[in-house]
Amino acid sequence: MEVFNELIKLAKELSADDSAERLGLTRDEKAFYDALAANESAVQAMGDDKLKVIAAELITKVRQSVTIDWTLRESARAKIKVMVKRILNKFGYPPDLQNEAVKTVLKQAELLCAEWTSEDAAG
Repeated sequence: MEVFNELIKLAKELSADDSAERLGLTRDEKAFYDALAANESAVQAMGDDKLKVIAAELITKVRQSVTIDWTLRESARAKIKVMVKRILNKFGYPPDLQNEAVKTVLKQAELLCAEWTSEDAAG
């Protein structure tokens, strides 16, 4: 739980952080990249470049799939969870680290979704 809290805190600080730009990622992609890179052995096994590709695909697919109430509907949440697992498998994310990565990605998605829906409503 402490790791999740730190990742959430990190996601909120990203707007002041230029590391996303240095990595060539959008702020949203950086949030998912951080979720995937939270486990050092995943970074060692996969490398930054592959994690960046996974983060970019996760943003695209999750953003297409989320609805305003997806966090409240178990079926919608389960669908996104399966989609995240498929993407991780597709890119060879270490299987023993996937469950934790999926949980962290879903937490990041919840935070980002709130921003996306407010942006969509405003624009």
